[in-house]
Amino acid sequence: MSDEALVIFTPSGKRGRVPRGTSVLAAARQLGVDLDSVCGGRGICSKCQVAPGSGAFPKHGVTVTEGALSPWNAVEARYDEIRGLAAGRRLGCQATIESDVVIDVPPESQVHKQVVRKAAAEREIAMDPATRLAYVEVAEPDMHSPTGDLQRLSEALEAQWGIAPVHAPLHILTRLQKELRVGNWAVTLALYQDSDRAHRIVDLWPGFRDAALYGLAIDLGSTTIAAHLTDLGTGAVIASAGVMNPQIRFGEDLMSRVSYAMMNPGGAAEMTQAVREAIDMLARDIAAEGGIGAEEIVEAVIVCNPVMHHILIGVDPVELGQAPFALATSDALTLEAAELGLGALNPGAQVYLLPCIAGHVGADAAAVALSEEPDRSEDLVLIVDVGTNAEILLGDRTRVLACSSPTGPAFEGAQISSGQRAAPGAVERVEIDPATKEPRFRVIGSDLWSDDPGFAAATAETGITGICGSGIIEAVAELRLAGLMDKGGLLGSAEATGSARMLPDGRTFAYLLHDGSAAGGPKITVTQGDIRAIQLAKSALYAGARLLMDEIGTDTVDRVVLAGAFGAHISPKHAMVLGMIPDAPLDKVTSAGNAAGTGARIALCNRAARARIEQTVRQITKVETAVEPRFQEHFVAANAIPHATAPFPRLNAAVTLPDVAFNAGAEGGGGRRRRRRA
Repeated sequence: MSDEALVIFTPSGKRGRVPRGTSVLAAARQLGVDLDSVCGGRGICSKCQVAPGSGAFPKHGVTVTEGALSPWNAVEARYDEIRGLAAGRRLGCQATIESDVVIDVPPESQVHKQVVRKAAAEREIAMDPATRLAYVEVAEPDMHSPTGDLQRLSEALEAQWGIAPVHAPLHILTRLQKELRVGNWAVTLALYQDSDRAHRIVDLWPGFRDAALYGLAIDLGSTTIAAHLTDLGTGAVIASAGVMNPQIRFGEDLMSRVSYAMMNPGGAAEMTQAVREAIDMLARDIAAEGGIGAEEIVEAVIVCNPVMHHILIGVDPVELGQAPFALATSDALTLEAAELGLGALNPGAQVYLLPCIAGHVGADAAAVALSEEPDRSEDLVLIVDVGTNAEILLGDRTRVLACSSPTGPAFEGAQISSGQRAAPGAVERVEIDPATKEPRFRVIGSDLWSDDPGFAAATAETGITGICGSGIIEAVAELRLAGLMDKGGLLGSAEATGSARMLPDGRTFAYLLHDGSAAGGPKITVTQGDIRAIQLAKSALYAGARLLMDEIGTDTVDRVVLAGAFGAHISPKHAMVLGMIPDAPLDKVTSAGNAAGTGARIALCNRAARARIEQTVRQITKVETAVEPRFQEHFVAANAIPHATAPFPRLNAAVTLPDVAFNAGAEGGGGRRRRRRA
């Protein structure tokens, strides 16, 4: 047995071998993992809590066995007794690594908390919510007409509001008699009705009540869960909040999570519980931020991809991991919040899930279609919802096509050598001077560029901690624009490029973006491996879009819409230099912000929108990238930056891409070296 064990930290994806018996906190520090600690490892502050995985992790090539971490010690037991540790949590300063293990660092244990960028977009929405108030005056009981209180309430609803029939769940029935009598035979009801069910009493109050009703629009992403607390009377967003999806510890991408469910008995149920608990906690937090009680939330709309959809409702996603990628159901669903374990919400709260389009194109893509309406577009529009799993729509008023593409977590800053989630201190914008090859950058938390006066003072508190998704995209594109990287994605040496910032990195080179080592900070570089990760992600994105264009029979699109929390922060120029998207006029590449979240809000506020999207998804043509032979062909051609064969005339009219080549035969070049044949 080796004296070392492999440890893999999520969501950062950082891994390495450490001597057995190394504490989790020490391993995190050794590998540059963002794990908080204030007490110096004494087991007092609890900020270093971690969640170890168990079972098989096929993507990582690891099976975590029982005993991968040391047993609970007296310090953890005492802390649990006094303050309590959540189920499955360990103190990183106390638990030691005894064999190969996958360890998740939850958001609250990270020093640099993620900035959730899925903010609510301004949008005019015609208000017609499914849940509304109705004041009803009910006839008193009569011995000569022995009907029940519920029956007389139903009669009053029909007479006064034209509402019939009405359903009262048990928790309403147990309160009905008391509330009627307290209200002197008048009550205010919160009534829910969607397109195909009878009215349902969600809550009731004695007498007349004219208070706001609240709903949640939830975008359940592979990486981030974002929610908008919304006034159902006005449509106003009262508060927005988000958390990391805790399922990341089971796998960063969707297929890794499907594999986890396949390889580990009870794995699907474990992921279901994790995501439900996260949504429930998010509901409590956002209610507190909005100054209301969580029980005042009477409705929720959730959008998500098919794997998240099935895990959320408790369906094993195994069928989505193999052809023909069959869904348990593709229809919209209305469920009780209690059925989904969302105990923080009102006991009668209803949850609406938008329909899925196909096995790999889910309710989140339907929400984007609802928000951006490609089926009503006069010109040909390509809509790309950029994320760990990209959803792509292409069409106009005559026809709409859809597909998904597995871009992976690189766009989120994961699997990047200096990568991190979007948090204060993360580099988010990059420029490289083509003449001097010197960089300047901006970090989250400051509007100043690194060469602006006052930048050091402005970033003193956050530091410069790493590079997030938008930053790595701009950095790679800028390397191409500055002539430091060739079309194939190879970095040149200092001699070949004339820049001392090109550092040897094994058999390849890396670009030094920032050296904070003198101030105790990290050295931030862009390595050949980072570029390869971005090439793979952007190639998958481009190939998916190109497949849809092939299906329609076009080589060009009229405009491009970048959607998603990440898409909102992508520079159109840099996206096109990379070849993430097909060639288009730069002024026709726009951002829609979190279009899936906007679609969720529209569905929350307008019943007719639900009926419309349920009809629309039946008319969208699905293209399955997983079984389409041309996908691989497009993927390989898209590995070049911007592309191996596509001419990109509009991009070339806007920017100049240096004609450099750092190939194996070039003296002092970068990248791979050919072996001489004997």
